[in-house]
Amino acid sequence: MAQNTIGTIFKVTTFGESHGTALGCVVDGVPAGISIDEGRIQSALDRRKPGQSFGGKNNASVTARKEDDKAEILSGIFEGKSEGTPIGIVIRNTSQHSKDYGNLATTFRPGHADFAFYEKYGFRDYRGGGRSSGRETAARVAAGAIALQILESLGDIKITAYTERAAGVSIEKVDYSQIEENALRAPDNEAAARMNQKIEEIRSNKDSAGGIIACRITGIPAGIGEPVFGKLDAELGKAILSIGAVKGIEFGAGFAAADLTGSVDNDNMRATQDGKVRFESNNAGGITGGISNGNDIFFRVAVKPVPSIFQSQKTISAEEAGRYTDSDLVIEGRHDVCLCPRIVPVIEAMAAIVLADLMLQNRASRI
Repeated sequence: MAQNTIGTIFKVTTFGESHGTALGCVVDGVPAGISIDEGRIQSALDRRKPGQSFGGKNNASVTARKEDDKAEILSGIFEGKSEGTPIGIVIRNTSQHSKDYGNLATTFRPGHADFAFYEKYGFRDYRGGGRSSGRETAARVAAGAIALQILESLGDIKITAYTERAAGVSIEKVDYSQIEENALRAPDNEAAARMNQKIEEIRSNKDSAGGIIACRITGIPAGIGEPVFGKLDAELGKAILSIGAVKGIEFGAGFAAADLTGSVDNDNMRATQDGKVRFESNNAGGITGGISNGNDIFFRVAVKPVPSIFQSQKTISAEEAGRYTDSDLVIEGRHDVCLCPRIVPVIEAMAAIVLADLMLQNRASRI
C-alpha cells in the first residue's frame, strides 16, 4: 500500500516529483473557520526553497538550483478562513535540468535511494531522484504552515528549530534572535561563520557535510499523545525520520540517558506558588509515557552528509533487471553541500503536522 499520507484527523498527502510538472499537497481535516494567512505559507516555502543567497552573500551550503516555489492555493480557503474542506496546494517546478541526470538512467548514486527504488519497483524516475528527492519536502513545508496556524489558534504554541552543529562545528550559545541572521540558521552568528568557512573548504574538495538540528516546542499542554501506538515521541519520531536525510532522533537527554542513574535522569517536579507544575530538569524532552507533560518538547536530529558529491565514486550499473556490473560515477548537476539550513523549516513543519493532528485527536479523549 502506498504511504503518501500522514495523520489521522489532520491528514496531509503529498504528491509530485523533483523534475515533474509540479508537486504539492492535499491537507484534509482542517476545522472550518480557522484563520489561514496564505502569506505565511509562502514565507515558509521561501525559507526552504533552493538557490538562496544570504544577505546578498554566497551561501556555501545550498544548491544553485533556483525555484520560485510559489504556492498556488486551489481549494479549501475562502476569505482568509478554512472552509472545512480539503486544502489543495500546487508548487510548480520551473528550473529542472533533467539532462544533468541522463547518465543515471542505468547507474545508481551511492548514498541515494536509486538502487532501493529500482529493486522495489523494477523502474524509477532517475531525474533528480523523482519521489525520493528532497524537493518533495516543499509540499510538507506548505502543509506545515497550515498546521502551525491551527496550533496557534489553540494556544501560545511555538516551534523553533535551528542548526546546532554543521560540518563538525558546534554552536556555543543559543540566541533565537540570531537564527535568521546567518546562512546556517544557527542561534550563534560567530559559530555560523565558522561552519560556513568549513563548508566552503568541503565544497572546494568536492565533498559534502552533515550536522545536527535541534528543535524546541513551547506551549504544548500536558496530555497530548495517544498510548500505546500513537505516543507523541513515536509519532514525532516517525514524521522526522520520514525526511530523507535524517538518520537519527533523540528526545531530551537522549542517548546520554543510557549513562545516567535514575536519580539524575528523573525530572523532579515542584508546585509553583500559583499551584502549577515546575520541572527541575528536562531529560525526558517534555514527553513521559508517550504523552506531553507540559515541559518544553525538545529533540535533536542527525542529518547525514549530502550524498551527491562531485568526486568519482564506485557503484554499479544495471544491464538488465537483477544483473549488475561495476561502474564508476561522477555526479553532475546542482546540489546542496550541507542540508542543515534548508532542513530546519522542514523539521518545524513535520513537528507542526504531528502536533496539530494529536491535539485534534485529544479532543475526543474525555468528556
